[in-house]
Amino acid sequence: MKSSHKFLFLLAASLAVPLLAMGAPAALFQGGGYGAGQERGGQRGPMSPDEELKRLTKQFNLTADQQSKIKPILEDQQKKMGDVRNDSSLDRQTMRSKMMQIRQDSNDQIRALLDDQQKAKFDKMEQQREDRMRGQRGGGPGGPNAGNSGGSAPAPQN
Repeated sequence: MKSSHKFLFLLAASLAVPLLAMGAPAALFQGGGYGAGQERGGQRGPMSPDEELKRLTKQFNLTADQQSKIKPILEDQQKKMGDVRNDSSLDRQTMRSKMMQIRQDSNDQIRALLDDQQKAKFDKMEQQREDRMRGQRGGGPGGPNAGNSGGSAPAPQN
């Protein structure tokens, strides 16, 4: 009897180990990839207006008056972005262009409510965000396609 229990245990273990190993790589991609979503506990997708306001308040030390004026801007931005996302008649490039314009309009409205010190910090943050975006698309220095302006593959390195 003991040998049949041992055999069943070993059989079950040998089947379980590969199944567990297959689940491990998938777990790495939860929450948008390596390191993504750490600030928000692994959540994916855009921040809610309240989350964004909390982040801005912390980053720029916003006053209560600034917060009360910025929140409707963020709510309006979220609504407009949702409308664009849900418009199935738009192609990807048009959708991207409209979303960038909505973001720029919101940023202009928010920036107008900041004092000079906050504006300087805001401008620096936006520049860093743009630099990161350029790098992700491969269009900026150090991006995946840096030094490859043509449509062909980069020359192999020997």
